[in-house]
Amino acid sequence: MDTPALTVAILAGGAASRLDGRDKGLEPVGGRPLIEWVLDYCAEHVVGIFASPESARDVELTIIANRNLETYARYAPVRTDVVPGYRGPLAGVASALGAATAARVLTLPVDCPMPPRDLWQRLLGEMERTHSRATVACDGERRQPVFALYLRDLAESALAAAKTGQGVWEWQDAIGVVEVDFPDQQQQFHNLNTPEDFAAYADVIRTRD
Repeated sequence: MDTPALTVAILAGGAASRLDGRDKGLEPVGGRPLIEWVLDYCAEHVVGIFASPESARDVELTIIANRNLETYARYAPVRTDVVPGYRGPLAGVASALGAATAARVLTLPVDCPMPPRDLWQRLLGEMERTHSRATVACDGERRQPVFALYLRDLAESALAAAKTGQGVWEWQDAIGVVEVDFPDQQQQFHNLNTPEDFAAYADVIRTRD
């Protein structure tokens, strides 16, 4: 099998404390589990941009989760955090980088149904322009650290940092991440954390329909 051009890792391993511990990625919104919204985004705006007629072969998809592994495995191969105990997104990033077969790894959070459509292209463009090892989205006001593109060879660095309890933001600073601004798409980074967030997004979906 040919090496994929990109690995996409959906980070779904959080504790979801603001949802009373329910698994956020499997929480329904608009009649479907949240993970399915993120997968649809990937199919249209990541997989869909590759030129190959069998473009799915050019993209390796993985889900980083820490529970309900059999359920997530219905959608894509699953990996758990390399550092157990819900240590934060860096543990998921380290797991994704360590398992990836593509040279570049795009991370997306499971709690954001519709990131910017051009996220992958712009992160890649800035990585190539600056010859950087990592690029990350910024919404015009603050960094969005889980929307990021990495070179796979950062796996060892991510693992070492995760084991010390370092936060993803701090580690990104240490590796010299380059920020890419999306000031006109700030609302696209809105994530769903609480029951109220899920209800509000369901209302948005109904309005669109």
